[in-house]
Parts: sequence; structure tokens; C-alpha cells
Amino acid sequence: MATWMFAADLHGRVVRYERLFDLVERERPEAVLLGGDLLPNGLDRSWSDEGRTGDFVTQWLAPRVDELRCRLGGSAPHVLVIPGNDDERRFEASFRAGERDGLWIWAHARMVELGAHEVLGYGCVPPTPFALKDWERYDVSRSVDPGCVPPDEGFRTVPADLEDVRWGTIANDLDVLAGERPLGSTVCLFHSPPYGTCLDRAGLDGVWVEHVPVDVHVGSIAVRRFIERRAPAAVLCGHVHEAARLTGRWREQLGSTWCLGAAWDGDELCVIRLDPGRPEAATRELVDV
Repeated sequence: MATWMFAADLHGRVVRYERLFDLVERERPEAVLLGGDLLPNGLDRSWSDEGRTGDFVTQWLAPRVDELRCRLGGSAPHVLVIPGNDDERRFEASFRAGERDGLWIWAHARMVELGAHEVLGYGCVPPTPFALKDWERYDVSRSVDPGCVPPDEGFRTVPADLEDVRWGTIANDLDVLAGERPLGSTVCLFHSPPYGTCLDRAGLDGVWVEHVPVDVHVGSIAVRRFIERRAPAAVLCGHVHEAARLTGRWREQLGSTWCLGAAWDGDELCVIRLDPGRPEAATRELVDV
């Protein structure tokens, strides 16, 4: 039985990473999957007791993962990472350097073989109200919900192809990534949850923008349609921190696919443990930090 650990939305909080690494060292999982929003964001730029700022990946995360791998030796897990909408793309080069050094796999927009399973990684989310657009895409069309900023507005930390920004969609990206292969044993590592589930429920009750009520579900329609059409074994996601608190649930089944959410708006580290062959038996733990 394979054991994987999944966490998301750590936002550069050192103590959460340290608790996760403690669990990894103690339990020796086969794989650790990190589902985006891994870096300090604009609300939490301090990522150490000394209040340092800068490249969190090269200055803190890579050395700690390297130390962990050295201690675990042959029992070190495979580590897969994807970005989230709060992660500045200018640090993608640092993640790719970590992959070259054997620390992890940069799994965004890739299909990665992991034992008897494949992992389809994808970090982009539909348009949000936030200004950073490095990892945002139109969802199924150029429609944007009230209060949200289109992907071709806002700002980016690296240049992007304007035609791709204007016309690219999450729906098309997922179709290209998956191709025609069967996905019955595939685990999808997404930042965005599927639309209209317990995993994408935001705290937007009673919010109106220009006389229009804001949808309280903020996940991806494209992701939901992809799940319903292609039926992967499991979808691991994050992004909407308050969803589990508001709904009281952290997993939902769509057809034969189990969707598991690791986002959390408390101080604890949220960890999901799963056997990719039996995602219905996954467990979730909130670890004190």
C-alpha cells in the first residue's frame, strides 16, 4: 500500500513546513505532494524568525528539503510541487533549479509517473479579485465573475504571451495535458477545486458588486467538467482556505472521482494522507503548530 501526503496553501509559513517535514521523517511516505500557494504572500512577507525576505525557495525551502533527503537517504519521498495564484512566477526558476538538483519535481502542466500511478499537475486558477495574474487563466471562456480582475489586466512578475493570456483557458490546457490517455488511475494535483462543491465555498455571503450578487462558489468550471468527463481516480486541491470550515467537509465525490481539499484557514497545518489506489479511504489531520 502506497502512502502519499498532501498539503497546500502553506504560504511560506516556516512552522507549517517544519511540522510537515517532521511528519515525513517519522512516517516515511512514498510521496509528498504540495498543491500551490507555497511562498510567502503579500500579507505575510516575513518567513523566518528574523523577518527575512527574498527568495524563499533558494534561501530556505531548498536547503531544508536537501537536509531532509540526506537524513532519509533511500527512504526519502518523491516530492511534487505546483504553484498557486499567490506564488509569484519569478520564482519558477528557483523551483526548476531545485528539480535539477533532485530535490523535487516541478509538476505544473506535466504528467508525472509516480509508481503505479500518474500525477497530472496544474496550478492555474480562474480569475480572482486579486491583482497578481501569473497563474490565473480564463476558465471555460472569457467570462469573468463580478468583482474579479481579468487575466489580461492586473500585473505579472514575468512577461507572458498576450495572445495566450487573452485566449487561453483552463479547459483547453487540461484537455491538451491529458490527451486521450485513460485517467482511471491518475491523481490530479490542482490548485483550484472544482466548481460548485464543498471545496470551493468562499465566505462571500451577502456580497454584491455593482448590484450583482457574488457567487459563493469560486472554483473552476473547467476542472469540474474535466472530472465529470475524464473520471480521474482523485483530485487534490487547495486555494479556498475557508471552505472546509464553512461546509464542515474536506472531500466530495464526483462520479467515481474523489476530490480532496487541503486548504485551511486556521493556524494548523492541514495534512491529507492517502493511498492513491484507495482515495476513498483518505484521512485528514490538523496538526498544531
